[in-house]
Amino acid sequence: MSDNRFIHEAIDASAETAQDRAKLTELVAAASTAAAPATASEDSPSDGSILNFALNLEYLEAEFYLRASTGQGLPDELIGGTGRPGDVSGGRQVEFRSPLVKNIAREIAMDESAHVAFLRGALGSAAVARPRISLDQSFTAAATAAGLINPGEIFDAYASDRNFLFAAFLFEDVGVTAFKGAAPLISNKTYLDAAAGLLATEAYHAGIVRATLFSEGLADEAVFDAVQKISAVRNAVSGPADDDQGLGTRDRANLVPTDDFGRVFGRSAAEILNIVYLDPHAESAGGFYPDGLNGEIVRGTGASQS
Repeated sequence: MSDNRFIHEAIDASAETAQDRAKLTELVAAASTAAAPATASEDSPSDGSILNFALNLEYLEAEFYLRASTGQGLPDELIGGTGRPGDVSGGRQVEFRSPLVKNIAREIAMDESAHVAFLRGALGSAAVARPRISLDQSFTAAATAAGLINPGEIFDAYASDRNFLFAAFLFEDVGVTAFKGAAPLISNKTYLDAAAGLLATEAYHAGIVRATLFSEGLADEAVFDAVQKISAVRNAVSGPADDDQGLGTRDRANLVPTDDFGRVFGRSAAEILNIVYLDPHAESAGGFYPDGLNGEIVRGTGASQS
């Protein structure tokens, strides 16, 4: 499916009224100059800022999955924009042994690429450029913090099916909680509907990755321990809440991380940034984004608030 066709079909599905459809169609026109959507309040980020925050995260996921499944990243037409553009370090095609994991990687890669195209289309000329992304040293830092490797060793997320799945697990729950946390801040119903669709897709991805890892754990219980360590690192760096969840055990699965009411939890933008910066006292750069994100929402909980 071409980017334009995907975008216009998404508009038709998301728009509640003809006015909504016209507004979004104007935003995705190639030569249009997009205006930032209205803010929910003076203290809240604009819808445009929230969409650009999501776009930064989608760049990361798309680059990871595309490189793992195809050996190549996003095309040039999907990486430019406002702010400071950056290259991607690391990442290569995985020599998958399992047809199941290979197909998971391929399908998620196509979805994440489509998410980038959709958000860039909705934002028009206001879309931020892909920032500099680390897909090598960042994974080693995360794996070292989790105790999956010893200090001085290297974690190669592309060396095996299992390493790929561990890396995917690190990302997927983050994407779900990011969209859940952002949803109450979006003022335009059309954008909220679009965000809900993206959230649902990310939740499917997370569920697939978690179920696949659980199956791996049935054959090798060490997988449960490794996943729990990754979850513990996310929990430690994200913020004070104790809400991140592993997979449980082979006898008592925890495939869907929810609260007591069966609801997925959300994270604030600052908590998400703490995770992707790999720093519980994050300011505005680090980890997977060595130079930080592009746009207005770039500060972790360690940054001074003005």
